Amino acid sequence: MPPAYVLNRLDRRANDRSRPDWIAELRQHPEARLVRISGEATLMQHGQLVTTWSDAEDASVFLGLDAEGRPWFACQTAETPDLRDLRSLALEEALPPEELGILAQARSILQWHDRRRYCSNCAGRLEIADAGYRRHCPGCGMNHFPRTDPVVIMVVRHARGILLGRQAAWKPGMYSALAGFVEPGETIEDAARREVFEEAGVRVGSVRYVSSQPWPFPSNLMIGLVGEALSQEITRDAAELEDARWFSREETLLMLARRHPDGLYAANPYAIAHELITAAITDWPT
Repeated sequence: MPPAYVLNRLDRRANDRSRPDWIAELRQHPEARLVRISGEATLMQHGQLVTTWSDAEDASVFLGLDAEGRPWFACQTAETPDLRDLRSLALEEALPPEELGILAQARSILQWHDRRRYCSNCAGRLEIADAGYRRHCPGCGMNHFPRTDPVVIMVVRHARGILLGRQAAWKPGMYSALAGFVEPGETIEDAARREVFEEAGVRVGSVRYVSSQPWPFPSNLMIGLVGEALSQEITRDAAELEDARWFSREETLLMLARRHPDGLYAANPYAIAHELITAAITDWPT
């Protein structure tokens, strides 16, 4: 099972989103689908997404076409008892992976609209354009586009083990990869080295890419890496981490299987950190 939110089979048809007539025609499609988002939750009934179209609702964003040619849209919805949190849906594997990917796309773009109603250049009211993928300011002519914030997340290896940490807010016993935002003018590799040194005081040399994961909280791209440590001593930043330590390969396998004698466990399988930990120990040097 891949990490959550990774699979999304929709054809986004980015080159056609600027055609209002084409989008209007899709809105009239007899099998059009509509995803409803409220904060970090989506509307579900009887264990399934509520995707049937309602003439009373405004589909503000076009998501794409599925394999059957049905158009998918997204809109905001009011809070109701039938809302389910996107994180819980991923953790419980309550939906097919492809539907979780659609929800990630919908949640990310809709939260951007919530935060981008006025022009940052002239403070004028923005208009929605390109089926939801652009906001235009009629006052100064400036265009605004959805943003995705890159985050590096890395498991660091050394002869003595792999470096994992935990934050105080996490559930007791859970350890995960270290992570942080890429800063302006910074490479992915340097961002990972900086974050590990800032949080744990460990120097990192070579870095290799493993995979990525959209993370719609609110709209991040997790860039998964494995790095090789140049130093061993840990100097923990107490403001960032409650604990950081080296775990042996044997301990790590027990944590992945949730059989560690001290009740410690690795990040949940729906998170990319779980995949990175597995990747780091799969080709462990012998």
